[in-house]
Amino acid sequence: MGERQSVVSPALTRRLAIIGRALSALAIAGWLWACSERQVAVPAAEEAAFSGLPADALYLNGEVITMAGEDARAEAFAVLGERIVAVGSSDAMRRLAGPATEVVDLEGRAVVPGLYAAHDHFPGAGVVATRLVDLNSPPMGRMTTIDDVVDALAVRAASTPAGAWIQGRGYDDTLLEDGRHPTREDLDRASTAHPIWISHTSGHLGVANSLALEMAGITAATPQPEGGVIRVDPETGEPDGVLEEKAQVVSALIPPMSEDEEMAAYRAAVDLYLRQGVTTTVITGARPDTFRALQKARQKDILDLRVVAMSMCMDSKEPAPVQSAGFVSGFGDSHLKLGGVKIVQDGSNQGYTGYFTEPYHTPYHGDDQWRGYPWRSQEELTAMVVDLHQQGYQIAIHGNGDAAIDQILNAFRAAQEAFPRADARHRIEHCQMVRKDQLDTIAELGITPSFFVGHVFYWGDRHRDIFMGPERAAGISPLASADARGIVYTIHDDTPVTPVDPLQLLWVSANRLTRSNQVLGGEERVAVERALRALTIDAAWQNFEEVDKGSIEVGKLADFVVLSKNPLTIDPLELRDIEVLFTYVGGEAVYRKI
Repeated sequence: MGERQSVVSPALTRRLAIIGRALSALAIAGWLWACSERQVAVPAAEEAAFSGLPADALYLNGEVITMAGEDARAEAFAVLGERIVAVGSSDAMRRLAGPATEVVDLEGRAVVPGLYAAHDHFPGAGVVATRLVDLNSPPMGRMTTIDDVVDALAVRAASTPAGAWIQGRGYDDTLLEDGRHPTREDLDRASTAHPIWISHTSGHLGVANSLALEMAGITAATPQPEGGVIRVDPETGEPDGVLEEKAQVVSALIPPMSEDEEMAAYRAAVDLYLRQGVTTTVITGARPDTFRALQKARQKDILDLRVVAMSMCMDSKEPAPVQSAGFVSGFGDSHLKLGGVKIVQDGSNQGYTGYFTEPYHTPYHGDDQWRGYPWRSQEELTAMVVDLHQQGYQIAIHGNGDAAIDQILNAFRAAQEAFPRADARHRIEHCQMVRKDQLDTIAELGITPSFFVGHVFYWGDRHRDIFMGPERAAGISPLASADARGIVYTIHDDTPVTPVDPLQLLWVSANRLTRSNQVLGGEERVAVERALRALTIDAAWQNFEEVDKGSIEVGKLADFVVLSKNPLTIDPLELRDIEVLFTYVGGEAVYRKI
């Protein structure tokens, strides 16, 4: 980017400057405090000069979308250490240069705050890339038939020692020409010498081969678990290999990755995210091994982005790991922090396991009254939520169907009535088929949804024609309706369910186009800047991080992204063609395209 001029930039000079900054740490702290306390407008250059220190780097001549206040535009900004110290005009920023200051000419390019992956399963994308067989169908993969799935698994089996597990992820029965899920017999064609487990694209069900079922002890006599289904052959009564929700016990038998495999997955995931401009990922459902691996990755300098990790709570008999340890939401630092506690209350709409008040549009296995099912009763969910709420946790509950969302809202209301708590910022994850009256309740209770708006593109045609029907499908992820009620929300990819791609989320939010290029629920489109808030400042707020992240403002962390085009000035149809050119975390360029 343009004039990368350092007035004097040898390494020795840089190191001396760092020493000087260290000696002036108290001055920096006092300056930051002063900035936070001021209530009057002060020229940006004067605010930076208050610290008595030159900036480390100046970014000039850009279209800076700060996401701060009503006039969220600037031309330039300055960085000192990990923080932004001034925002304003290029001329004002130039006065902050010292002998070792790096001056970067943005050449008119757009800059936005670092983007959030607001609901995610990091490093799942890296695990898929390094360990699993990719079974996605177009546009995410290449599987078009069950034979394709079997062939891909057989290829992996041929290079894998007998007895070792074969894992795949991402198959979608509604995109396979066969129009059904693979079965144990299908997977047995790939191998009978390896246990095989493949996950549906939703992650809410999967398929095991005969050896894997045998290892898990699943037979025709196995009772159906609460909150899950062991599907059986209607003629023989034998398990057909498809396991839903809590019945997915086979996956627990798969040995964990070695440390080298684990770190390779983290490296691959970090690279994927930084290429997309993601500077903070929110892991919705971390387990103890996840927290251990995150710490290892950080110790090995692999974790070049920031992480908010939610702890998974499966049921009232199995508390979240953080409850046992006594850590409450917010524990940690700006790089690796404990978020809320995650609970799952229903499943996947495209897997027929989302829980609804009205039946699915297309009967499930001939049952025209099928409405899906919840993971637990209202009473158990309420007891879990009240307990966690009383202890001070932020709570994030997965709810796709409107009946599940009813249960979630009832639980949140009961918790607040029993133990009133201001600004809890409890979340509903995905919140796909929320009704308008439920949005009213969400606004009343101060709940913040994270919408899986990418469904409009990836599954919108099938939601309209198969799962929900035209009227209900038009209301998937109702951003405009939420906005009209003053609800703060975020949008997400749910990676690895869909690829991490925040700019595509902007495109979907603004256009509401399906894979067949049809508008689905056009009345729920929002302005690009509103959608950008959901990826930046509102995402920071949702995770109690608005003091440090989400906008390009004085005192905040220098997490920002340089784009090839300004998303606010181009045709919304071109949004997903924007390229991420640079990603910065804490003032360091952790990804460069040019």
